[in-house]
Amino acid sequence: MAVATPSASLPGGAVLGAWSGPVAPAFGEDELVGAARRIRERAHVVVDPTSGRYGVATGGQLVGDPPDPVPGSTGTWPVLAVLPPTYPEWLGDRSFNEAHGTRFAYVSGAMANGIATTRLVIEMARTGCLGFFGAAGLELSRVAAAVDELIAELGTDGPAWGCNLIHSPQEPQLEHAVAELYLERGVRRVSAAAFMSLTPAIVRYAYTGVRRDADGSVRRPNAVFAKLSRPEVARRFLHPAPGAMLDALVRDGRLTADEAALARTLPVAEDVTVESDSGGHTDNRPLAPLFASIARVRDDAVAEHGYTRPIRLGAAGGMGTPAALAAAYALGAAYVLTGTVNQACVESGLSDAGRRMLAQADLADVTMAPAADMFEMGVDLQVLQRGTMFGARARKLRALYVRRRDLDALDATERAEVEAILGTTVEDSWAATREFWLERGPDQVELAERDPRHLMALVFRSYLGLSSRWAIEGTDRPLDYQIWCGPAMGAFNAWTAGSFLADPENRRVAQVARNLLEGAAALTRAHQLRTFGVPVPPAAFEHRPRPLDTAIDR
Repeated sequence: MAVATPSASLPGGAVLGAWSGPVAPAFGEDELVGAARRIRERAHVVVDPTSGRYGVATGGQLVGDPPDPVPGSTGTWPVLAVLPPTYPEWLGDRSFNEAHGTRFAYVSGAMANGIATTRLVIEMARTGCLGFFGAAGLELSRVAAAVDELIAELGTDGPAWGCNLIHSPQEPQLEHAVAELYLERGVRRVSAAAFMSLTPAIVRYAYTGVRRDADGSVRRPNAVFAKLSRPEVARRFLHPAPGAMLDALVRDGRLTADEAALARTLPVAEDVTVESDSGGHTDNRPLAPLFASIARVRDDAVAEHGYTRPIRLGAAGGMGTPAALAAAYALGAAYVLTGTVNQACVESGLSDAGRRMLAQADLADVTMAPAADMFEMGVDLQVLQRGTMFGARARKLRALYVRRRDLDALDATERAEVEAILGTTVEDSWAATREFWLERGPDQVELAERDPRHLMALVFRSYLGLSSRWAIEGTDRPLDYQIWCGPAMGAFNAWTAGSFLADPENRRVAQVARNLLEGAAALTRAHQLRTFGVPVPPAAFEHRPRPLDTAIDR
């Protein structure tokens, strides 16, 4: 954009030239709001030399030196700045679109247990965005079936898509098997979640197939999106993998010597998703300071290793309104990642009852509860509180686990409370849990039968796991629904109130994505005008949802 340098020669400063057009510039509040919303037109910041007021002129053209304008006329006006058109496609880092073949720098997150369905991922891809399938918590056979469906619909090198690879400290063999599946099937992108440290599975995936072309450029067939919320974890992904781990993978025949050599010059992940206060696993951190901290880690890593390929940071957590997206892009986010708002859409794997509950959520209708996959470690996740007792009941089980050594140590009152939560006797719950683990991981049963405390953990974890399934299946236990949810859901509901997106049946991931992006572009334009001195009214920073043609609307 062109900008005039300040000068005392005119109340508005030095001029670039004059604007002339068929319609007078906008100076009044209503006119300025209308001009700010015409984001796909060039905007001229003009000044009234008599009053010194700043205004906006759209359409028309730049002409020579400005004569004295006649206020209110459509003649010529001094121009202080020219802003090019603004498009949703231009938000974020262009290298993201180029690297992943997307139209928009917009990602839908991998909501676990298949809540981020194949249908959702396919719709995202066809909209020009990137979606991740929610593989966490699913059996390997279900993940394989989902991968096969996605490949059949989208291919491996066509529209962008990916799958989740979650760190599974309780089931390391499953983490390994899922990573191997992705390599065998040609899944090109994974969202690596819940990693506190690197594992051989994620390192092997990251560097398998890496090579240097004849022109010297590096080619990485697999892309890791590291979703994290701590600078110390970011360091592990933004630096090359430890040499000892690379050497071990070479010895085991899981990386070639050439791949390992090149890996020593490349970060594990070139896309790092900075996750602030979000649904599910979260540290409840605010985005701005967290993003700045991890950006410093990225910049230090680039300086230390001399990376020449772009290392991008995305923003996640709280992405439920156009203002949130615009703020994230303004922070320097190369892309944004949405989560809970997609769970509320018809393509998600959540039941109709669960989606209706999300549609009623307000900003504060969330709470923290123990996580099934890290129950013994005391890790919490953020869930919906309104309309469900899951959070309180899960915390009760966690408190009893901390207080008592095993199930036999429960007193009569505590045992009755536990069985009321489980909806069955402790014995029947263990029988069902034992049957589940005999199929999924027999070693867990062996350990539980030796260690009564581990048996208690598995029984309590069974409630945490089933509660998520009940929400997905829509069973008649709504008070036990576990629905991952962050504050973004309440903000999204407030933004869509009174619009076509207020109805849960109208919430489709493509419409939600396009409206969020359209609004973010509109708010970005309003902010640009304000930075050049235009008195932009507050109404220009409010974008209401409207039905958009998700295929061709620009």
